[in-house]
Amino acid sequence: MSSDDTSGHDATARPSILGPAAGFGVTFKAMFKKRLTEQYPEQKKPTAPRFHGRHQLNRHPDGLEKCVGCELCAWACPADAIYVEGADNRDDERYSPGERYGAVYQINYARCILCGLCIEACPTRALTMTNEYELADSTRADLIFTKEQLLVGLTEGMVDSPHAIYPGADEQAYYRGEITQAAPGTVQQERHQDEKEVQP
Repeated sequence: MSSDDTSGHDATARPSILGPAAGFGVTFKAMFKKRLTEQYPEQKKPTAPRFHGRHQLNRHPDGLEKCVGCELCAWACPADAIYVEGADNRDDERYSPGERYGAVYQINYARCILCGLCIEACPTRALTMTNEYELADSTRADLIFTKEQLLVGLTEGMVDSPHAIYPGADEQAYYRGEITQAAPGTVQQERHQDEKEVQP
C-alpha cells in the first residue's frame, strides 16, 4: 500500500445501481400485498389469556372481600395511579376475614400503564387483571374507577359484604381455601354510618 492511500478503501469501488432498485422492490412488494384489515369495533380480536387489561377486586367464595387495605399495590405502582384507604373491620360490620379491609379503592386509568406490578405486590390475590381493554372515556373524572366499579360481582353461594365470617373459621382458613361458600343463613349486615359522618 502506498503512502498516498491511507484510507484503506478500494479506490476502484463504485456504488451499485442495484441498491436503490432493491429498496424500491421491497416497497412495491409490500404495496400490492393483500392485507387483513381489523373491523374494530364491530369485530373484536380475542386477547391473549395473560393480557393485562382492566383490574378487578376479588371476593372469597362466601362473598367477603379479599382486599385487606394494606396499600402494597399503591406503593408498587410506578405511575402513582392507585389510591387505597384501609379501615378496621367491626363485629357488626365486616367486609373481609382479617382485621382490616379496603374502605376506599381507586384506580386512575388516565395514569395507569397496565404493567401488572400491582397484582404482583398483592399478598392476598385480591387484585387481578382482566382481558377488558376498552377503557376510553370522554372525561378524566370518568377514568377514575372506584371500588364499586372494580369489585367483582356475586356468584352462586356468595352473600354481599358486609357479613360475619364463616362460623368456626378464622382468617387463615379463608386463605387456605377451606371456605367454599357462605354459611347457611348468612345475611348481609346493616351498613353503619361513621360517627364523624353523622349529619347534625
